[in-house]
Amino acid sequence: MKFGVGLPNRGAGASPENLALVAKKAEELGFDSAFVGDHVVIPDSFISEYPYSATGEFTGLASGEWLDQLTVLTYVGALTERIRLGTGVLILPHRNVVVTAKMLATMDVLSKGRLIVGVGVGWLREEFEALGLPPFTERGAVGNEYLRAFKELWTQENPSFEGKYCSFSDIRFEPKPVQKPHPPIWVGGESGPALRRAATLGDAWHPIGSNPRFPLVTAEQMGRSVERLRRYADRAGRDPSAIGVAYRPPRYLLGAAEDRSQPFMGTAEQIASDVAEFAGVGVGHLVFDFRRDEVAETVGVMEEFAERVMPLVEGVLL
Repeated sequence: MKFGVGLPNRGAGASPENLALVAKKAEELGFDSAFVGDHVVIPDSFISEYPYSATGEFTGLASGEWLDQLTVLTYVGALTERIRLGTGVLILPHRNVVVTAKMLATMDVLSKGRLIVGVGVGWLREEFEALGLPPFTERGAVGNEYLRAFKELWTQENPSFEGKYCSFSDIRFEPKPVQKPHPPIWVGGESGPALRRAATLGDAWHPIGSNPRFPLVTAEQMGRSVERLRRYADRAGRDPSAIGVAYRPPRYLLGAAEDRSQPFMGTAEQIASDVAEFAGVGVGHLVFDFRRDEVAETVGVMEEFAERVMPLVEGVLL
């Protein structure tokens, strides 16, 4: 099992010092990956429902402060040596596809092959409108096309593509990413279309457990969705076992046994057992959101996990 963390790229705590502290500490503690979310603008008012809360309310950021995802990961990549750098997730329609492919390839080169390209198609209609993007209702089709274009640009000597949302030919796209055939693509989302996108175009499925429409809180729920993913991959002519699963638990709390209301809450022994249970249904990477309002608290939670849970995981997975 591999473990990842979220980096503080939003709100008042998103400073160069805090990013450096959390990223370096994560690497020092033995975490495998660090992820950054993606918004370009936050509309002052919107009616779009946030898919990862029971009320549909987006409570994560009232101020609208959000550092650019790709710039942050480039900065973090220069400060670290081993930890993998993840877009968690990159909203595919937000940016010009060729420019984005170039930025991601450059990041993979500069980090010496440490990039993970987590992708999604977005949920905030009003942000799409502010950015002048293709219609929000077509975001799934846009995302699928952009992924195919990424692969063309990253793998072909003379890339060419003709689609509804992007076209290019007679160009040179160099340098290619370090990772071959390209950086791993982790497809986010929990819906049927997201599962099919992962099965046909992704190297891994990367869901969040807190979507009330598609709950993935328990290992049993995850197992059923992983089976669907495998069926979709088989129908697409792909090897189902070649598609990984990287899961974001909805909550994490290391405490007492009575704190346990769902997986990844409770004692270190209970959390280690949860890790083993999710590994048993095909999850190979867990990305935790340890972020707290104060960066010192974030670091403390990471240290507790590394010191108290990680050693137990090695035992339960044997």
